[in-house]
Parts: sequence; C-alpha cells; structure tokens
Amino acid sequence: MGAQKSIQPLLILLLILMLLNGLSQLWAFPFSPSLDLDVTPRTTVFYKGMLGCNGFMGSSQNYSTLLLEEEAGRLYVGGRGALYALNTSNISTSANLTIDWNTTPEQKKQCLNKGRNNQTECYNHIRFLQRYNETHLYVCGTNAFRPLCAYIATEGFNFSSGFEEGRDRCPYDPAKGYTGLLIDGEMFTASQYEFRSSPDIRRNFPFPTLRTEEAPTRWLLEADFVGSVLLKESINSSIGDDDKIYFFFTERSQEQIAYPSQTKVSRVARVCKNDWGGQRTLQRKWTTFLKARMVCSVPEYELHLNILRDMFVLQGRDVQSSIFYGVFGLEWKNIKASAICQYAFSDVRRVFEGPYMEMQDSKWREYTGKVPEPRPGSCITDLHRSQGINSSRDLPDSVLTFARRHPLMAKQVHPIGLRTLMFKRSVNYVKIGVHKEPALDGNLYTVLFLGTDNGWLHRAVEVDGEMHIIEELQMFAKPQPIESMVISSVQRSIYIGSHSGVIQVPMSTCQRYTSCYECVFARDPFCGWDGRACVEISSRSQRSNLTQDISRGTRGCKENLGNVIHRRRAVMLGDDVLLQCELRSNLATPRWTLNGKELQGYGLNSGYRAGTDGLLIIGARTQQGGSYRCFAVENGVSVLVYLYTVKVHTDPYFPVEPTVTTEPTTVSSPVVLYTVSPTEQPLPSPPAPLPPGANFQTYRHMEAIYISLVAVLGGLCLVLTVVLLYVSFCTRRASQSRKFSHQNLTVLGASERKRSSHLELKTISSHCNGRQGRRSISVPTFGDFNDSFLQIIPDDDQMSPAKTPPPAPPLPNPPPLPNMDYANGLSATLPSVLRKMNGNSYVLLRQADPEGMSPLYHSFTEELNRILEKRKHTQLDMHPDESSI
Repeated sequence: MGAQKSIQPLLILLLILMLLNGLSQLWAFPFSPSLDLDVTPRTTVFYKGMLGCNGFMGSSQNYSTLLLEEEAGRLYVGGRGALYALNTSNISTSANLTIDWNTTPEQKKQCLNKGRNNQTECYNHIRFLQRYNETHLYVCGTNAFRPLCAYIATEGFNFSSGFEEGRDRCPYDPAKGYTGLLIDGEMFTASQYEFRSSPDIRRNFPFPTLRTEEAPTRWLLEADFVGSVLLKESINSSIGDDDKIYFFFTERSQEQIAYPSQTKVSRVARVCKNDWGGQRTLQRKWTTFLKARMVCSVPEYELHLNILRDMFVLQGRDVQSSIFYGVFGLEWKNIKASAICQYAFSDVRRVFEGPYMEMQDSKWREYTGKVPEPRPGSCITDLHRSQGINSSRDLPDSVLTFARRHPLMAKQVHPIGLRTLMFKRSVNYVKIGVHKEPALDGNLYTVLFLGTDNGWLHRAVEVDGEMHIIEELQMFAKPQPIESMVISSVQRSIYIGSHSGVIQVPMSTCQRYTSCYECVFARDPFCGWDGRACVEISSRSQRSNLTQDISRGTRGCKENLGNVIHRRRAVMLGDDVLLQCELRSNLATPRWTLNGKELQGYGLNSGYRAGTDGLLIIGARTQQGGSYRCFAVENGVSVLVYLYTVKVHTDPYFPVEPTVTTEPTTVSSPVVLYTVSPTEQPLPSPPAPLPPGANFQTYRHMEAIYISLVAVLGGLCLVLTVVLLYVSFCTRRASQSRKFSHQNLTVLGASERKRSSHLELKTISSHCNGRQGRRSISVPTFGDFNDSFLQIIPDDDQMSPAKTPPPAPPLPNPPPLPNMDYANGLSATLPSVLRKMNGNSYVLLRQADPEGMSPLYHSFTEELNRILEKRKHTQLDMHPDESSI
C-alpha cells in the first residue's frame, strides 16, 4: 500500500506533464508558427556594419520634427530647444545652421509649479515646422507648457519677428499626438491642445477659426492623431469639387464592436478646405466633418489590430489613384505585433458617400431614414452653386442639424484585398515611408521603409501581393524609438530622427552583396549584378548586362566565382569538434556533405548535431574524417560556403604536419546552381540536390519553441512544488504508522548530499565567455517521459543501494600540440557569440526526440551531457530524513 501511495504522485506528475506538452503544441494565440504570415528579414545589419550613413547630433535632443525641401537641398529639423537647417546631400557637413530656442528659467519655474516633469515636459519641444511662404517658415513649440509660435526667415535662418500665442495651434504636452498642415496661408491642426481640453481638429487662421463639435454629439472621443494629408480633388474635377484634408487617428470606440476586449478603434476623418462654418447652426464649427473606421485584421490569427501608429499617403498621377498605407498595432501593451494595411482612395471615398450612423437609445445604429439635400458633409460643388449655395454658410439648417448629429459613417474602410499587406510579430513599427522603384523587368515595385520603437529600420518590397523584407538595419548604438522619418527621392536617402540625433541612410547599399547569388537572392529592386559587383541600377545607363530577379530571386547566376572559406581541422579520436558555418542570410538553411555524400539524419546515435552555427562532430571516429562541405540553401538553390578538411588522429603524440595551418584560407571556387543527381561529386562537379526529407527549421520558428519551453518549465516548477508537499505529507503519515516507503523522492538541498541523484545543467556560453565555473542544479529524476516536451534522464546504469560510484579514471596529459587548428573537445572551436538564438545559450538538457522532429531543435552539446552522465553512478537514499524532502 505504501509503495502504491508513493507512486501516485509520480503518475499525477506524468499526466500533468503530458497535458502541458499538449497545451504547448496547441498554444497559438495570437501567433502560431504553423502559419507562414510573419515575415522574416533576410539579413540583419548591426550598427557597426552600416554603410554609407551620415549622422547629425546637435546640442539638443528629441529630433521629432522634420521638414524636407528637395529643391532647396535643405532638411529643417526641430529638436528640443533648437532648430537646424541641414544639407540634404550630407547632413554631417559643418555648414549646418542653428537657432537656439530654449525656455527661460522663469518659464521653467512656472512649469514646475504646475506639477510638470523637469526632465521631459519643462522644455521647448518643436511640434510644428512648415513652409509659410517663399521666404519664411512657421514654427511652434510647447515652451514649457506655454506654447509659442514664430516666423523664421529662411535666407538667414533666424527669427524674423516676435513670438505669437500658440495655445490654439500647438499642444501643451510634448507627448500628445499632433498633426498639422499649412495650406495657402491657412493652418490646419489636430491635437488635444490644452491640458484638460478635449481633442479637436481646427483651422487656426485666417478668421473665422473652425473646430469640431462637442454637443449634443461629441465628434471626437479621446482621439490620438498620427497624421494628416491634403488631397487636391478639385484638380480636373468634372463637378467642381473642393480639396479635402484627411486626418488619421485612434480614439475610444463609440459604436458597438464585436471585440469586447478592445476599447479603441482606428479612424480616418475629412473636412473640406473651403469650409467656413454655418450661418446660424454650427457657427465656427465644421459643416463637412465626417469620420469612418479603418479595419486592419489578420483573419488567420483572428487578430484585430486597432491602434493606428502612422500613416503614409502615396499619391499617384492623380488623386483617384492614391493609396493609404497604415501601420497598426495592438491595444495590449505587453504584446508586440505590427501589421501594414493599404487602402485605396476609391474605397475611402465610397464609405464617405455611404449610409450614416445615428445615436438611438444610447447606442450607435445605422440610420435608415431620409437624408436631406444637399448631402450633409459634402463639399460645395457646381450642383450646389446652381442651387444658390456658394459656401457652407448658405446651407439650410436642416442639412447642418443632420451633419451635427451624424458625424460617423456606417460602413467601414477595409484594406485592399480584405487582408493585411504584411504582419510582423515581436516588433512594433512606429513610422512608415513608401517609395516606388522601377526594376529591370519593367515593373514598378513598392518599397516600404519601416521604423521600429527600438531604433531599427526594415526595408521591404512588395512582390505579387506578398512582402519580402530585404534587410533590417540597426540605426543607433543604443535602442531608442524612431520619432520621425522622411524620404528624399532626389538624394536617394531616408532621414531618420530620434532622441539622440538624425541619421541619413541610403535607400540601398548594393555594395554589401559581394557575389552574384547574394545580389540576386536579396530581391532588391535597387540592385543588379554586372558580372563583377552588385551595383545600383539607377547609376547605370547601360543595363543590358545587369542581372536581377525580383519575382523569385533564383535566376541569372551561372558561372560566377565566389569566395569559399577553406579550413583544416585535426581532432583526437573520441573528441568533439565544431565545424562552423555562418550563414549571412536569415532565410538560408545549412546543408552538409561528407566526401561528396549527403549527411543523412542527425539522431542521438548518428555522431552529428546540426544547427544554425555549424556541424558538431561528437566522439570523432576514424570514418568521420574527410572533406566536409557546408552549403547555404536559399530559394531552393545551394551555394557552397565552407570547405573543411578534418583528420581524426588515434595517437595523441602525432607528428607535426606542415600542411595544416592555424588561420583559415580563402580560395576562389566555382559557385554553381545545383541540379538533381543521386550523389554529390567532388568540386567542381554539380552536387546533389536537397533531399525531400531534410526539412530544416529556420530561425523564425525557434522563438515559439523557446516560449513554449519557458511555459512548460514554469508549469513543471509548479507541479514539482505540489508533488513535494504531497510526498512530505504522505511521509509524515507513514512515519506515524511506522510504515516507511522505499520509493522516496530525494532532492539535493543546500548542504551536500553524498547519496542523492542529481543532474548538472550547464550552458556553453558560460564557458565561451571565459567563466569556467560549473553551475549545477539538482532536480529529482523520474525516468523517461517520452511524450513530454522536456526530458530529464537519469544515469544509464541501474542504481541500487549496493552499488557505489567507481573512481573516475585519470586523464592523460598530452604534450603541447603543434602549430595547427586542433580541437580537443569544444574549448578551441565554439564561437564566442552564438548566432540567432534570441540571446539564449544552448542548454545542456536532453530533449525528447520524437520521430520527424528537425535536428535543429536539438542543442549541439546535449550529447555531451549524456556522455558525462554515463560516468556518474549514484544511488537513492532509501532512508531520507524529513529535511531532504
């Protein structure tokens, strides 16, 4: 009976572990690795590897406002307490101009008396910077919670007059969402201006000023504005329509939505440029204000991204062909995710011409009654003028009353194709720029420049409705949000502002690709291979000899010579050696051959482990010596990257071989497109194709595995705690009845336990970084759980009370090795930085090896743990005291 009772907690633990494993496989919200929607950047370029960049860092901070003037060659920058005029060709030049506009000590004191933060708010943050006329700019700043505006003469770059009151033109708070435009001497802005005011869309000058309505129906509810744009719909208009200004923002939801967990919605609103308000109704209020909801969803994940972070309007040859590109995120702060949705102007206009919503019984419902004429919210057209209505002041009160009570449209604006253009998890995009670039195939490709909240820039291209991220670039040495971004088509540059400075980045860096395959694999519309180098296509007038393949990224490279790294390795019989194979592309997977034959399988008994860093030979045997080749497989094409010559020595005192060198040598070797053949022949013959069963997992799937592993380990700790408490209770009851069980669970405590079973958990990184100390964590051993996600395996030998661990055999000390690249174990071969593992080291835990699982799920050194465990012989303590439970 006692033995049965002691087995019960083990069975319970086994069932819980199996349940956790099942849950880890089913865990998919909101991001399941089974769906190939998350786009992985092809290459990652860190700050030290940036090419062709220029930087500017003035005396101020928070370079959040940029104004680019292509013809003048000027980039005007508004920072905290200063304004700058930079040269667009090189913003690092010393010819830049500066205006200091700091707050006075008295203004700072008053700001502090209002309870504001002296570290962030009690400064003059430039929020508005636009061209006013041919000779002047207009600028507004928060001025320590007392906004001011001023005119700047561009010729001398100085203030041309006194300051103006800015409380109705610029927000008090530098963190509030804000957008503004100067159009033909008229200023349109949107923000929450004063500290306790409601969000508002205003025309600030000339007189009369206009604003949104607050009663009886509030038009805006806690709105956070991200952008605005003027679309000149009057040009070539057959009906004499007016130009319109579109505002983009997120606000608290007023209507009933299908997702109770979400409280906010994304909006687009519009007003007519020549709206002058009503005569009696809606005096000094907009008569043309309308708003609609913008939807951006990922149906495959049942995910609805409702926070609009930025908007870019790409205008075509005419207004009707304009496309809106929006960056959307999640309302939940603890989950990072971003989506890019694109909207056709025709779809936006169709929604504003559709049915209205009406407040009925404190709920918004679609209005089904009669709509007065002329249509509320429409601009003045030739039809209105024929009816004697020449301005908004001539509109009937019935039309204005209807417009006041019906600002919301019933239909929603859906993206093109009813789907997202791109989805990216674990990333918060905050800025977007869009550029059209012609390619060699005659097509015009859309290139997106996406800035993140931690200072990275993603460069992506749309190919047949799908997004391909060409590269991700680290803009700053220290993580910081990208606060502003503009694109110069003339300079072929992107200008990025952040907290610490401004960076000028070229649209493309074709020289980064050193071979034909790298140039073609990149699928970069800017770049083409000319036979010797990867060059920018726009710089070549003769393009017939250039190679480029945007659609597939595979064609064009046939007899190109590439650099193949050749290294030699010498290893003792029975030792381990790591053959590194660093792949520059995140989309590439490694493929290994030995003496021209494909290495098939990397199971526990194969003697090999394959990972993203290379190939680990475990317990080297004589037959494992030979010529190893590592191929980078991308887009179905294999390209030779590394060539290793490995010699396995049986005699520890083998003589020096002068042909073996310590430094790797680089040799030129043909890099060819491999075709299907039974076996791979020695160079330069075409090697074998990819085997159908070798489904290597790429780095983008590893993150979900690690998250699942953390969840399982957390659940395991909780279960172990419960089990230990249960066993402790059972042991005490058994001791009272003098019935002791011989199946106790022993855990090694803080003091040394000579006869307790334990496992040692180590990480490779602690050794590679120079820390030789061993970390051991003692955990109870329960045997093999084949269905569990994580497997903890005891010693192979049967443990019994009668057996005692034999002494470890002495290790020979061989003499110093000759001058060669020799790997005795792992200490001489493992890289100091492990690649693309999200900062995690390889953990020496033996994992379950279910059939069909990719070898990339296994650690390189988990087999070393098994080897070490074979040398340990421990026994269970059959009579533990209570303190050991």
